[in-house]
Amino acid sequence: MRVLLVDLDPQGNTSTGLGIRQEARKKTSYDLIVDAADLQDVVIETRLPDVMIIPANADLSSADLDIMANEKRSYLLHDALRQPAMEIYGFDYILIDCPPALSLLTVNALVACDSVLVPLQCEFFALEGLSQLMLTIRDVRRSANPALRIEGIVLTMHDKRNKLTAQVEADARSNMGDLVMTTTIPRNVRISEAPSHALPVLQYDPSSRGAAAYRALAKEIADRRKIPSVSEA
Repeated sequence: MRVLLVDLDPQGNTSTGLGIRQEARKKTSYDLIVDAADLQDVVIETRLPDVMIIPANADLSSADLDIMANEKRSYLLHDALRQPAMEIYGFDYILIDCPPALSLLTVNALVACDSVLVPLQCEFFALEGLSQLMLTIRDVRRSANPALRIEGIVLTMHDKRNKLTAQVEADARSNMGDLVMTTTIPRNVRISEAPSHALPVLQYDPSSRGAAAYRALAKEIADRRKIPSVSEA
């Protein structure tokens, strides 16, 4: 699969985690959204085959204010990712990494995307944030993107030894049913270490529990979508 990552978080963690140095981020998702930059100027290669990225930096922190007066402020990312130039790349998937806040940037991502994969930390306050996100998704469906759907909810930082984890998981599965993915992502030191080496955990330590969990999650999503595996394609 050919994949484009869109880093829409002012912290730029996706970019940093893939080894994109600050000086390489000459044009970013800020330029794409705020200044309508051409795709060829913002899409750059990563060290992973068939994976490209539109990086981010701290400029994004002012994006909400910079686009507030724009009448199409909620559709800027939607329109940018549907430029005719996109066909040149032949991407199979576009993955958008959103900021950890329900800002105009997040709304832009919800308007632009087909579905939402929600990571849910196994913490009490995360459940409250999930409720607010669901309301936002409902509002976007009503106003701008009726086809938007929830791909699934992924329980992260999952610790089977922790009673709170069990309670959060039980509450999530009770309230959200099949939307909660069967696969859970465990607390795993290798996942935490990988970004400091500018590598995804699947490359940093492919035999770790964290890497195995993300492979299982990818397979579960593929099975739900009936996507053939590499061996079947």
